Amino acid sequence: MLAAGVIVTALGVILLPMPAVPALGIIFVGVFVTAWADGFARIGWFSLVVMLALTVFGSIADNVATLIGARRAGASWWGVAGAGVGMVVGLVFGLPGLIVGPAVGAFAFEYLRNPDFRAAGWAGAGGVFGFLLGIVAKSAFGMLIVGIAAFTYFFY
Repeated sequence: MLAAGVIVTALGVILLPMPAVPALGIIFVGVFVTAWADGFARIGWFSLVVMLALTVFGSIADNVATLIGARRAGASWWGVAGAGVGMVVGLVFGLPGLIVGPAVGAFAFEYLRNPDFRAAGWAGAGGVFGFLLGIVAKSAFGMLIVGIAAFTYFFY
């Protein structure tokens, strides 16, 4: 059982850079299985609750980052909505759609609102930047969860 928890946690870490994959949830499940394997003696309930909170917060940050990136790049709320629609529509097209979808959506909606090619381009670029920022945030949260789990397992 301990090996299964470690393997699932490692799988979650490997999947961190992949968009639309709930890698933080996978990591948490792996840590939970690891804690369960030794009767919660090393990784206790308090640590698990903290890691669950980080999992939820990190997942929200990952999903909202694209929208925030578009907004920070000067997109109107139309462009932000377009980034959100592009994220959902991009799911249909797999990995390329997940990467390009928010940018295309932000660009298209911003251009529909105001036919200024430059402003719409900045909105699309902000969508891409936010998407990349989301991956960085998700990876940081994932490594923090693994670090807390390792610390509590080995040193607490």
